[in-house]
Amino acid sequence: MEALYTAIAHASGGGRDGHVRSEDDRLDLDTRPPKEMGGTGEGTNPEQLFAAGYSACFLSALHVVGKNLGVDTKGAEVSASVSIGSNGEGGFALAVELDVYIPNATAEDAQKAADAAHTVCPYSNATRGNVEVTIAVVS
Repeated sequence: MEALYTAIAHASGGGRDGHVRSEDDRLDLDTRPPKEMGGTGEGTNPEQLFAAGYSACFLSALHVVGKNLGVDTKGAEVSASVSIGSNGEGGFALAVELDVYIPNATAEDAQKAADAAHTVCPYSNATRGNVEVTIAVVS
């Protein structure tokens, strides 16, 4: 792959209980485990960062494929729910649910666009076959 852009981020401290910072300082956050995992919940966590990135990336892909399919994606929104849990082998796994809202499209056209975006989005391509991803078109 010929890279068009490379993001660089640094983690320090205890990882989930530490700090993350992008090389350009546009992202500069304390990380804390969520209360559900024994933490204070007083910072962001990797699952929130992944959800933010995936939802933004998927929405961009949705706009691209919408244009190609003739589907009006103006006002569209994507919510990503990223869950973490045991993989049953001593480690952890992620699962993702993407809720796709396209207010100006029929249910059929919205589903077509969501399915097409799932083939274009780099996050979808990176997770395919490794992370369970569910896509729901919502109204």
